[in-house]
Amino acid sequence: MTRRWMFRLVPVALAAVVMLYQFVISPKYTNPETGRTAHLGLTTQQESALGMQSFQQVISQSDVVSSGPEAEQVRRVAARLAAVTGPYAKDFEWQVAVVRDPQVNAFCLPGGKICVYTGILAVTKTDAGLATVMGHEMAHATSHHGAERMFKQNMTQTAMMGVQGSMGGMDYQQQQMVMGLLGAGAKFGVLLPFSRDHESEADKVGLMYMARAGYDPRESVNFWKRMAESSQGKQQPEFMSTHPVHETRIRQLEAWIPEVMDEYEAAAKPAER
Repeated sequence: MTRRWMFRLVPVALAAVVMLYQFVISPKYTNPETGRTAHLGLTTQQESALGMQSFQQVISQSDVVSSGPEAEQVRRVAARLAAVTGPYAKDFEWQVAVVRDPQVNAFCLPGGKICVYTGILAVTKTDAGLATVMGHEMAHATSHHGAERMFKQNMTQTAMMGVQGSMGGMDYQQQQMVMGLLGAGAKFGVLLPFSRDHESEADKVGLMYMARAGYDPRESVNFWKRMAESSQGKQQPEFMSTHPVHETRIRQLEAWIPEVMDEYEAAAKPAER
């Protein structure tokens, strides 16, 4: 091995040491619902602080619906779902905001800050449909997906910096080509599948939440069928997307529903879901 190649390996070796350090010191979390253990890029306290900051920013810039049937429905469903998230979310301070906006959207920030846009209510239609969406979003928060994604991005960025540092001697065009290929590989081979795995886990955990709260889990399939109709074929190919395509989601949910029916039947009440 020539001295030049040895010098090129130094940045890669340093990056590997940094990645090992990040791996060792990062907090870990085992999802009680799925048993999957993940490394996190933030502590729970840091997550919650960022979640609160983002939530306050959204509220300050939005038309918040504070009363009326829409707000009452969202709060009712949120309360029942929050009650079944278990001891692993005991430190969450759940808050709900309904935003007057035609966007078909909802999200739950770290620490339990939920935002539902009125535009999605036309698609959810029922409490069970809304529980599908909110259970999914709450599952992202209780599973600490944001902090896990930050850890993965930090590791990927460190690796890319190591490779970039080893490219001395290449001309600028060659460096750009190599970094472009590596960036595409990291995006399509690591980060997007990673995000899709999070979406699938949130679907499964959210299904558990809605069943335990007494909402018919079979309604989750009907909701995603309505979402497929509303998107009118505008989805990206799955390998290019952070979310599974609707057909994949529906197929997975149909496979998981029998696993949660006992919990639903035990929790179900006479009230309409």
